[in-house]
Amino acid sequence: MEDYLPTKTEIAKLQQMENLTILQDCIQRSDLMTQSMLTILNSFENRLSKLEETINPIYQETGNLQRRHENIEKTLSALNHVIGFYHVAEDMEPIIRDGPSSGLDNYLQCMDKLQKAVQYLTVNHNGSTEMSHVISLFDAGKDAMEKEFRNSLSRHGRPVSADTLKQVLTAEDDDIEMEIPLSEHLPEIVIAELKQISAWLLSCKSDMFLQDYIMIRSGLLSKSLIGLKDKLKVDCKEPLTAGPTHSPAMVVKQKLRETPVRKPSKRLSFFPKTPSALKKSGNTLEPSGSACHFGSSLMKDEACDIDTDFYICSVQALLKLIKSEAALMQGIVPEKQQRHVFEQLIQSAIDQVVKDGEQICQYVKRAMTRHNVAAVILLFPVLHQLRAVKPEFEKTLEGCLAPTRSRIASLISMLDSAGARALEEFVDNIRNDPERQSNMPKDGTVHELTSNTMLFLEQLLDFCDTAGAMLMTQDPTSLPNVQNVERPKLKLAEYITKVLSSLGLNLNNKAEAYNDSAIKAVFLLNNFNYILRSLRRTNLVTIVQLRMPEIEDRYGELLQQQKSSYAQSWSRVLHYISENQKPVSTSGISPDTKLKEKDRNLIKEKFTGFNKEIDEIFRQQKMFAIPDPELRDCLRQDNLNYIMPFYSAFLKRYSNTNFTKNPEKYIRYKEEDVKRFIFGFFDATA
Repeated sequence: MEDYLPTKTEIAKLQQMENLTILQDCIQRSDLMTQSMLTILNSFENRLSKLEETINPIYQETGNLQRRHENIEKTLSALNHVIGFYHVAEDMEPIIRDGPSSGLDNYLQCMDKLQKAVQYLTVNHNGSTEMSHVISLFDAGKDAMEKEFRNSLSRHGRPVSADTLKQVLTAEDDDIEMEIPLSEHLPEIVIAELKQISAWLLSCKSDMFLQDYIMIRSGLLSKSLIGLKDKLKVDCKEPLTAGPTHSPAMVVKQKLRETPVRKPSKRLSFFPKTPSALKKSGNTLEPSGSACHFGSSLMKDEACDIDTDFYICSVQALLKLIKSEAALMQGIVPEKQQRHVFEQLIQSAIDQVVKDGEQICQYVKRAMTRHNVAAVILLFPVLHQLRAVKPEFEKTLEGCLAPTRSRIASLISMLDSAGARALEEFVDNIRNDPERQSNMPKDGTVHELTSNTMLFLEQLLDFCDTAGAMLMTQDPTSLPNVQNVERPKLKLAEYITKVLSSLGLNLNNKAEAYNDSAIKAVFLLNNFNYILRSLRRTNLVTIVQLRMPEIEDRYGELLQQQKSSYAQSWSRVLHYISENQKPVSTSGISPDTKLKEKDRNLIKEKFTGFNKEIDEIFRQQKMFAIPDPELRDCLRQDNLNYIMPFYSAFLKRYSNTNFTKNPEKYIRYKEEDVKRFIFGFFDATA
């Protein structure tokens, strides 16, 4: 029998059956394991349930115990806190009695504890003995804090040194913005402590310390200004007592004693470097003997001038000081009360500065009653400085009451009014200066009225805007509409024109006091020439031309008129040597020709008359004075050009005629001699 071989299909089928059997075995084992796992999990779940049932009561009891413990601790803490309020007085009393000087931070902490005790006891145990004790101790501590604030402010506060103020003002002159350091008022550590004390007192609704702050700082502010004045007086003492003085009053005094041709005054500072406004401050003027009273009867004018300098420094120093005070109070004074405190603090210093300014104004008014209108010069540097600092003052005083803010403006208005009246009185005095013969210069030189008037106008040039603004306060409507011209300068030009007009009228009236027309013409020539040269030299002419463009031509015409008038002084000389009346016809006459007796006598009379008149005019006019070399040479040359052609022709016509046996008796002067005479005019030593 042959062996049976399974096919591939059968083999595959058998293989699949075998795999199926294996799979079924695995599934059965898996089911058994699953069943076993479920049994274990159910058992675990049962055990956990039992554990939970056992643990939950314990957990809840433990939580309750913990909450009770916390409540007990909180209660104990609250009780300790409350008990502390009852014992805080005893604990803090030694520290409070010692005061804050032992340590400010620790003291403030103690005061905070007392403050909280007061608040608690007021609500929970009002009227108790403990509360009274705590309040008493707290009030004592608060009083000690206010006292410490006051003492610290007084003990450590100091006036700003004069050297520091001078340094700050000098920096201003150099266009360097420099403020007073706060450390000049108080040390930084003290400022920090004051801020702490202030903050604590304000938290207690106590502001009495602000009055102490006002009183102490106000006193120190005034002392700072006084210290600066004292320092400047010491600096000025030596120049005033020895050597050439730098006081502007003395500068102008010296100028008024000089010859009529004077140089414009210049301001010299009285300590190494002062603000620029001080370098051009006002001058007082020496008596001139005329009705204008330039400096006449000035009382202690040097001292007044120095006081004016001090005043200008005080104004600038005050501005710096109040700005520094405003910065110092930041953090010490509450913001809402800063303006009120600041206003009260600076009131005394402002009052003093304004009072000093009013005294200067009163001084000028008193001088006006004595017709000493030149004292108005003192106002110019003061007003210049006040106007310069007025905007910054107004900015610094923002928030203060209107009366305080307007103090500087009111002072400026007062000084403007006094100055404008003085300037107008100056014009009246020039116009009404009497024509006394005793006041007239015998040599026809520049009159004192002219030189003093021009010197006064030169001072105005240094303060064009100030003087113009001063005049505008009295009459601002009289100005014409001129474009591109500052109205103050135009007003000043109008004023100077009025002064020159009054001066010219007065000089013409004064000239009538002379009996001789020659010296009258020389007098007016000297004065008009001095006015014109002064206008040109000082640049006043550019100001006057704003109002009167033809001013130079007008004075040129006046000079030409007086030259023509002066030329008439030669009429008596020309009467003898002019060719209008010829005694004889000299044509064809030789030296040997015999003249008639009548003709000889006429020729002799002409030579004799000429000799007499030339001697007389030389004797008179060599005593005349013409200080200006240019004008003097011009007149001499005009005389030569006017006389010499006549005399040369006269001498040529008659010197060779046979009119006398002694020609040297009649022909005493050659042409060179007459020229020498003319060049000797206006020279007393000739």
